[in-house]
Amino acid sequence: MSIANSIRAQIPPVHPEGYPFIGGFALASLILFWIWSPLGWIGTVLTVWCALFFRDPVRVTPVREGLVVAPADGRISKVTQVLPPAELGLGDRPLPRISIFMSVFNCHVNRSPVAGRIDRIAYRPGAFINAELDKASEDNERNSLVISTPNGRIGVIQIAGLVARRIVSFVREGQTIGAGERFGLIRFGSRLDVYLPEGTKALVAEGQTAVAGETILADFRAGDNGRTFRAD
Repeated sequence: MSIANSIRAQIPPVHPEGYPFIGGFALASLILFWIWSPLGWIGTVLTVWCALFFRDPVRVTPVREGLVVAPADGRISKVTQVLPPAELGLGDRPLPRISIFMSVFNCHVNRSPVAGRIDRIAYRPGAFINAELDKASEDNERNSLVISTPNGRIGVIQIAGLVARRIVSFVREGQTIGAGERFGLIRFGSRLDVYLPEGTKALVAEGQTAVAGETILADFRAGDNGRTFRAD
């Protein structure tokens, strides 16, 4: 393999949703170069950042039945038990919830945590407060998916954040989706909540870094009830 091909192989592809934004940043950079060169270089840096934001790298997803994988890149900000939003139709009892916060430097392409059938898609307008705050799950603009699996129904919620102003969905109700398949993205910095069936044990800890389509959040077949975590 040539040096050029080796370098090219290390550069992740860009999702088509990002092309208009990258083009806009690039055009603005050219104008800034014409006005004043230092401004042009700032624009160039921002253009590179925009391209990285919309990167869509290949992921290797474990596909054994019973595994729940992370739907987003980012930091596990909360592992708790809470009442799911009413629009999910998951009942009126608290369920295990894993929240993943995506900064503006994370890849923002979202992937299905499980294989199954999309029973429901529910969009709800709302505020744009900091997505790291717990009340963002209730107050912020969000788009919810309910996926039916042989192990129960999973809720996945895309939540807009302080900077994010656009939730994009690639799927429709009734569609069958595989674990790790792309189902949407959020522009620019946000959060995803995953609601698991009652009694499911989370296999991740708060503060852990998640990789969309690869990090295992839970395993319906797991029999280890004494699992603990250590942060170094």
